[in-house]
Amino acid sequence: MEIEIGRGKKARRAYGFDDIAIVPSRRTRDPDDVDVSWKLGPYRFELPLLASAMDGVVSPRTATIIGRLGGLAVLNLEGIFSRYEDADEQLERIAQLPKDLATREMQAIYREPIKPELMRARIEEIKASGVVTAGSLTPQRVTEHIDLVLDAGLDVLVIQGTVVSAEHVSKTSEPLNLKEFIAEQPVPVVVGGCASYHTGLHLMRTGAAGVLVGVGPGAACTTRGVLGLGVPQATAIADVAGARSTHMLETGEYVQVIADGGMRTGGDVAKAIACGADAVMIGSPLARAYEAPGRGFHWGMATFHPTLPRGARVQTVQNGSLEEIISGPAHENDGTFNLMGALRTSMATCGYQDVAEFNRAELMIAPALQTEGKLLQTSQGVGMGSRGAAATRPQPSAVEAGAPALSGAGA
Repeated sequence: MEIEIGRGKKARRAYGFDDIAIVPSRRTRDPDDVDVSWKLGPYRFELPLLASAMDGVVSPRTATIIGRLGGLAVLNLEGIFSRYEDADEQLERIAQLPKDLATREMQAIYREPIKPELMRARIEEIKASGVVTAGSLTPQRVTEHIDLVLDAGLDVLVIQGTVVSAEHVSKTSEPLNLKEFIAEQPVPVVVGGCASYHTGLHLMRTGAAGVLVGVGPGAACTTRGVLGLGVPQATAIADVAGARSTHMLETGEYVQVIADGGMRTGGDVAKAIACGADAVMIGSPLARAYEAPGRGFHWGMATFHPTLPRGARVQTVQNGSLEEIISGPAHENDGTFNLMGALRTSMATCGYQDVAEFNRAELMIAPALQTEGKLLQTSQGVGMGSRGAAATRPQPSAVEAGAPALSGAGA
């Protein structure tokens, strides 16, 4: 339903995760009977989770760990690991930057040219570990590097930008024809981001295996402030899931919808799936891991844009292992650990057997969900009143917790 903004403009109402609630059905189920697996092209993953292609989140080492846990990590092939032999030195430098100089200094760090031999070496390193190897390139550079990354053994290609469209128009350069490009590739291609029904549908018609949904919801992203554009995630996911249904009716082909950003807790992950996503892509929750290359800092791919940065370096204190954050066990009650266990329990509580069934869950507009009856928690800053405070509260150090020390460029 459209609302009149003024006499000359109407707008739709949109909703974020905090605005909605999942409604339990008449059935419940044992969590052990719930199947959260999903497929992308020929690959089946035990967990519907992708790690964002961000230098503070995914390194060759963390890609291996996440792959062995059942997820898929996407390496930023235009990032630190493809620019510096000693990536560890630069990541340490970024972590030490004063807040007021961070953006300017990161622009300088990322001016170092991409080195094809390093791009190849990082892909081969992940490939050698035996997990599915995924990497991200921007539309502007994908044709330049595609032959190299495929030859190095890349299994899944992600073409990613703030917004990616199937109809880019340019008077100064020849735009990438996504439909022709994807048809020529021997590997599944995921494209995004997008945030609307029509854009999602057009991207699906390019032959993409998956579409990323999310413009500006990430913890480190400032696109919504800098450019004034974006759609709250619950509405964006539901709209693109609707496009998936239209596309399937047209072609018989099922395209995976991947919610990208805006999820802090297991409840957010569950809501993303209930809105229609097949999987989720997360960054800041994983940047908290002891193993994360960002050393407690997290930043997006547009943070260091040379002329118009659209991101911030944010701090997310390292307070758990990747395994604890993804699969548990959790020792906090605010939903920031054991994200996949929370998804499984949410599905079981509502009686749904798999992700496709959970896509059809009943939802309600429920702005009181976060506050109703939670006065004591809110006043004491615990549980739901902490608003994910465990994600920023220091826990025992990595050494005290028994996590392995970071070393080398692939750390």
